[in-house]
Amino acid sequence: MGFGRDRGGFGGGRGDFGGNDMPKPVKPGDELEVTIEAVAAKGDGIAKKDGFVIFVPGAKEGEKIKIKVTEVKSRCAVAQKVEGGEAAADAPAE
Repeated sequence: MGFGRDRGGFGGGRGDFGGNDMPKPVKPGDELEVTIEAVAAKGDGIAKKDGFVIFVPGAKEGEKIKIKVTEVKSRCAVAQKVEGGEAAADAPAE
């Protein structure tokens, strides 16, 4: 069938999120409880939601934390740790 992504073909076999036609399991603003499964080469923690990779700067392997998704790309997302119920960088000014 050629280079389709439906069976892990040309897309590298790393899941079905590479194409724009597949809905991502997260969107910007989502808050999730996750466990950091590993640490990437650049030091970001790696969590997953339904197989979709989420990078969390400053997170350590084995941590169980609450995160807030800040950016969703075609193959991964970026999130930040949430502390005290509010994301540190997004705390509302009162």
